[in-house]
Amino acid sequence: MNLTGDDGLFELPPEERRPSARVILVTGPSGSGKTRFTNRTGLPVVALDDFYFDDTQPGLPMKHGIIDWDSPKCWNRDAAMTALIELATVGESVLPIYDIPSNSKVGERRLHLQGSQLFLAEGIFAAELVEVAEREGILADALCISRPRLQTFWFRLMRDLDEGRKSTPTLLRRGISHALNEPEMYRRLESKGARRVSIVEAHETLTQMLAKQRYTGP
Repeated sequence: MNLTGDDGLFELPPEERRPSARVILVTGPSGSGKTRFTNRTGLPVVALDDFYFDDTQPGLPMKHGIIDWDSPKCWNRDAAMTALIELATVGESVLPIYDIPSNSKVGERRLHLQGSQLFLAEGIFAAELVEVAEREGILADALCISRPRLQTFWFRLMRDLDEGRKSTPTLLRRGISHALNEPEMYRRLESKGARRVSIVEAHETLTQMLAKQRYTGP
């Protein structure tokens, strides 16, 4: 499925693909607190990092002699967007389970919204989906989680070491590179339509959206 054209994703009459739910896209640098925020909301969550390509995928970009996993070219944008469309219109979708240490898909899981009118999709590439999600009428909001740079570096390093994502030298090298490039990353994410907010502001935004939803109804 190609998302680069101007046509809608599903060639169906509008009344047959009218969304019953909308997605809040949550992006930000690795270690900014995206997963912490989404996991505490109680809403269904799509982990967009699970749509990485396996390391056997031909043509993956390279950097410093290894695959550049920070490039969106390493990520299956079309599959991720298809899943969000299915969740918003059908209410369920089968999602991949990806293992970062082995750089490969290791399984699948079915996510069912259980009638929720809001769900979240979080990952460093979430901003890549803002334009098409808005065009398809399923976008509720796009948030870019922000915290002080040193905090982001520390939390990212501790998480990656704890999960054994890569070797320690690789994690340190990538961590320093991320820290240096973080201001530019925020500018890029905002240019794609994500609003930069703190975790506290993100929770306030979600609380207001849920309150409005309860007031207005389906």
